[in-house]
Amino acid sequence: MTAEVLVGKASESVAATLPRRKFTREEYYRMAEVGILREDERTELIEGEIVTMVPIGPEHVAQTTELRERIQRLFGKGYHVREQSPLALGESEPMPDLAVVKGKPADYKHAHPAYAVLVIEVAHSSLPYDRTVKTSLYAKAGIPEYWIVDLEHRQLEVYREPIESPNSAFGYTYRVRKLLQPSDTIAPLERPNRTVRVGRLFIV
Repeated sequence: MTAEVLVGKASESVAATLPRRKFTREEYYRMAEVGILREDERTELIEGEIVTMVPIGPEHVAQTTELRERIQRLFGKGYHVREQSPLALGESEPMPDLAVVKGKPADYKHAHPAYAVLVIEVAHSSLPYDRTVKTSLYAKAGIPEYWIVDLEHRQLEVYREPIESPNSAFGYTYRVRKLLQPSDTIAPLERPNRTVRVGRLFIV
């Protein structure tokens, strides 16, 4: 039993050092076109690697749908809130739960947006991933503000001011991290005069 465990750990260590084949966004699109990636598969391209997304449950869907409407009202005209839609961030194409972009949907009929003023992930089982990989990815792309809506603890994590950080997943992180409770209020950087109570970001 001990030998099997040691062999397993050794194999994982060797695998971690092997070179990996990375894909461009164009190759990623082509794989979907020819059927290598099925239409019903939920995947993201993260720094050239294809990542299978965590299955989403009914609570996550309900929360995200309700939150999209509230964030749209918070930002108002001139902004569009995209729900589980791609962002074209270099050689990454994540699909955040919500992304607030300038303009209207028709502005992006020919290409996915390459920038967002705010990205939001609704997290439960994905919380560790959203705190590490996604935080570094969005910081690297220069996204000025990133929120994690923590469903389990009913709190909001706010990340601001992207900076370089050699110890993070992709060499970037955020200088500012705030942990807000339901009774706290928050105003997006892009709309500093519009505040919302954190508790209103969660459905009852």
